[in-house]
Amino acid sequence: MFERGISETDVREVLEVGKVIKKNPKDLPYPSYLVLGFPSGRPIHVVASDDLSVKATVVISVYQPDSKLWDKTFSRRKK
Repeated sequence: MFERGISETDVREVLEVGKVIKKNPKDLPYPSYLVLGFPSGRPIHVVASDDLSVKATVVISVYQPDSKLWDKTFSRRKK
């Protein structure tokens, strides 16, 4: 996150108000999901998973999606 210039505040905002754009129910050890948000107007993807046994969300990855790989809404990969 630090190297990508994405703050913890940005990640929290994406997780709190962002839109889940993909679910991976077969991921282990917990199902994961991809969330898109726009903190400060910048698109951010957060890959996370919920560990319900301890009521915690685990952040797996955080990045700014590449416009060459994603559509203009950053919610679908280009084909």
